[in-house]
Amino acid sequence: MRVSQQMLFNTYVSNMNRSLTDLVDTNIKAQTQKKVNRPSDNPVGMARILDHRETLATVKQFRDNVDTAKGWLSLSDSTLLQVSTIVTRAKELAEQAASGTISEDNREQISYEARQLFQQLVSLSNTEYEGKSIYAGHKVDKNAFEETLWMTSNDSNVSSRSFSISGNADKAIVVQFVDSGTVGGVSDLAYRYSKDGGDTFTTKTLSAGDRTLDFDGVTMTLENGTVVTGNSPDNTNDASGTWMWVRPTARYMGDDEDAVNVTGMNTPLGGGLTKAEGVFTEDVTVRIDSATTLASNISYSYSLDGGVTWTSGNVKSADGIASHAVLSIPGGTLTIHSNGGNALASGAEFLIRPDSAAINLQIQENEYVRINDVGKDIFGGVYRAPGDSAASPVFSSNSMLTGSNASSTNNLFETMGNLVAFLETNNQTGVQQALASLQLSQQHLLTRAADVGGRENRLSVADNVLSSLELNEKERISHIEDVDVGELMTQLSQQQIVYEAVLKSSSMIMKMNLLNYV
Repeated sequence: MRVSQQMLFNTYVSNMNRSLTDLVDTNIKAQTQKKVNRPSDNPVGMARILDHRETLATVKQFRDNVDTAKGWLSLSDSTLLQVSTIVTRAKELAEQAASGTISEDNREQISYEARQLFQQLVSLSNTEYEGKSIYAGHKVDKNAFEETLWMTSNDSNVSSRSFSISGNADKAIVVQFVDSGTVGGVSDLAYRYSKDGGDTFTTKTLSAGDRTLDFDGVTMTLENGTVVTGNSPDNTNDASGTWMWVRPTARYMGDDEDAVNVTGMNTPLGGGLTKAEGVFTEDVTVRIDSATTLASNISYSYSLDGGVTWTSGNVKSADGIASHAVLSIPGGTLTIHSNGGNALASGAEFLIRPDSAAINLQIQENEYVRINDVGKDIFGGVYRAPGDSAASPVFSSNSMLTGSNASSTNNLFETMGNLVAFLETNNQTGVQQALASLQLSQQHLLTRAADVGGRENRLSVADNVLSSLELNEKERISHIEDVDVGELMTQLSQQQIVYEAVLKSSSMIMKMNLLNYV
């Protein structure tokens, strides 16, 4: 077989390229410290690496969520501890002022600090994390609370009726009715008020048919038909007749989780009475499967994912009641009321949607933690719920009463507002009542702080689990794609020797031709 120069050259180039390619590949592995740099290096290994990387990315996102949640909850924890410290100080002031041994001037002096404590509480209730309010529910772009004026009365005829107040006051206003009668009635009603703690009073008249009291810069409109009891201006006993204290409080501006809304679709039933009762953590859609009546058997299905999948085969047995029917669903019941008839059409649907204020972050697969809170459920104050005509105190319906009708409440803002008012108007009995409410408010506050602490502890456990999982995924990836440095260096040296040998032998062979012998 004749070996031509072309054959020698081709063989030389092929051997050189092959050894150079091997050397370059090994050099790339040395640079990246990875033995799998592209799918062709190890197709099966690359698929496993990508799977582990996806898991690792998910774990890192969970850890980021845990870090964010820790920031929210740690700030909430420290805020509630500061609030508790302020309440402790307020209790000390109330204990001093509740004593019969101190004078009116002493109570006034104490009132200045009490008002500052109240304002500090409002500030703390509006605490933000990264520009987001942590106590306003979903309304993170606004303050959870705003300072406003409210009214306390010793007369249940007044405190049980609605009212509205507008204006601003630097000090509590004490009001006494001189005449007895009905607000908005046919007779004039005389009243007097003091803006200096009861030292001096200004007398005015509420005209017949009028409902708005004027306190020079502050107005209060009472509900039409409110009955008041008058007393002589000489009688300064605020347990007799109708007395009112216009004082500070805080109004909750966020959203709540109090209501469960029901919307009927493809059905004339409802009449405002159809409702859902129970504890619902997600939307539930209920569908009537066949035409029937409220008094008969009702076949229905429900969906927890917006109608993508349905759980069928549910039956409400006939009970002969034509006015309404109660269907059992996950979380509670749906009560369907008639609106002039009791027929249910096939395909009629009812969407149950609970109010939501929670911000949840996913910290593990199928595991979430809540990072925010509804401020009114912690601090109280007053709140006007969606659909309500007027605001009302949170927690206790009779928190506006004093004297023999009084009862303690855990509504912190209402309690602090009352404490400020009673200190500024030298009301020892009112201060004593506020002291009892401060005890309840602090207990409630510490309970909510414990809830926040529990969520923090849960985050710590989740973070440890995620840390171990992240380390395990990195080890799996490293086992597949990382090189053995010692083995790689040996391989690199061998391939370098091979490449140099190819170059040397090829250069020697290419010199061997007939011209060398002429």
